[in-house]
Amino acid sequence: MKVGFIGLGKMGSQMVTRLIEGGHEVVATDRNQETIQLAVEQGAVAAADRDELVGKLGSPAVVWLMIPSQAVSDELAALLPLLPAGSIVIDGGNSDFRETRTHAATCLAAGVHLMDVGTSGGVLGLKDGFSMMIGGDPDVFKTIEPLIKALAQPNGYRYFGSPGAGHYVKMIHNAIEYGMMESYAEGYRLLKDGTDYPELDLAAIADVWQHGSIIASMLNGLVADIFAENPTLEGIDGYVAQSGEAKWTLEAATKQQIDMPAVQASLDVRSASEQGNITFATKLLAAMRNAFGGHKLNK
Repeated sequence: MKVGFIGLGKMGSQMVTRLIEGGHEVVATDRNQETIQLAVEQGAVAAADRDELVGKLGSPAVVWLMIPSQAVSDELAALLPLLPAGSIVIDGGNSDFRETRTHAATCLAAGVHLMDVGTSGGVLGLKDGFSMMIGGDPDVFKTIEPLIKALAQPNGYRYFGSPGAGHYVKMIHNAIEYGMMESYAEGYRLLKDGTDYPELDLAAIADVWQHGSIIASMLNGLVADIFAENPTLEGIDGYVAQSGEAKWTLEAATKQQIDMPAVQASLDVRSASEQGNITFATKLLAAMRNAFGGHKLNK
């Protein structure tokens, strides 16, 4: 299957590689010419810009967007006039589900289908495959399913419903992620900064917890690797950026009168780090984000 791919960042470039390895033809473009060249080395066809990309896709076209949420509206405004009727645009980023509903209506008015695919797995997805949460037209989902199968782990994708459903599920996934990360960070901070047993080996604790404990997880496995390499988290400033999903989740929860105190607390900690409230816990949060998402380690 032929697909255009816009956005060759940390996850996007790995997704292109998996698509090519899965037997699909990828036409790729990005603002960074170096990332285009890297995609070509993996077997992609280069496009200098979206005009050339659409021209190389045929009719109807399938275009996958892997770009920041704040860029999607502008990208669609530029892309839609170029796309033949019946084309499909896939938004695989972390977009606000409310905006996705609006984008889907805009696309439909232009004769184009928008599918939202929440994508989890971070930089680990290249090797392990991604977890993918899909929303949009069910018939269009069947059309793009071969692409999804090439990207996802076995049993690692589901269609969840109308436009925005995929992004909604992914949004809440990320809010849960905030809370889990915060719990790990607080626990390891007590182990590190507490005075009861100051000699504790955090890397050893994390490793033991990964073998048979109830709190074993992919996140804790990354923590074990982090402490094995940098036991004191030296060189990490402890600023923890927010990507928006926890805030959007809390807005949705408030609207529906559903309390989410753990997610709220985790968001408050990240907000405080932006104001300089830095602890061993926020340093570990930053290290975890870097380990699974390739996010910048320091501000």
